[in-house]
Amino acid sequence: MPDNSPVISQSVGIPDEIAVAAVPEDPRVWVPQAPNVWFRPLMLNTVTGQWCNLLKVTASGIVSRHRHPGAVFGYVIEGRWHYYEHDWVAEAGHFVYEPPGEIHTLAVPEDCDHMVTFFNITGAMVYVDENGAQTGYEDVFTKIEMARAHYASVGLDGYLEPFIR
Repeated sequence: MPDNSPVISQSVGIPDEIAVAAVPEDPRVWVPQAPNVWFRPLMLNTVTGQWCNLLKVTASGIVSRHRHPGAVFGYVIEGRWHYYEHDWVAEAGHFVYEPPGEIHTLAVPEDCDHMVTFFNITGAMVYVDENGAQTGYEDVFTKIEMARAHYASVGLDGYLEPFIR
């Protein structure tokens, strides 16, 4: 009996997959973002405006007050953090979903000296002050610029390219 199943061929021109250790052994891979704050790029999608990274904070206190125009997904790997605007604390092993449009203030609690969280972000981070006035922003393109400049300064030229889509 003939097999009439449709044949699905391999797509041409698709980017390579990414399969790397998320937490790097080489400390130079962490890109400085602010005092006591670093990120480790995992995927930077210039087509959809999405980026996936690890965020590492090595001190307690406020990290940033910001708003996202798109949804954010997070998974806490180490430590704890919270938003001043909510009564929950995200701890190691916790999943976090942030709906678009909310302004929140990310902070590491006083009794915690670090956190590492995986974030999947689409759109931007719009930084705001306590009155809601914009003070800065990040998107996939500014993340690429920050990472390229950092990697060039620490002898890792070209390191970022496999993570850009």
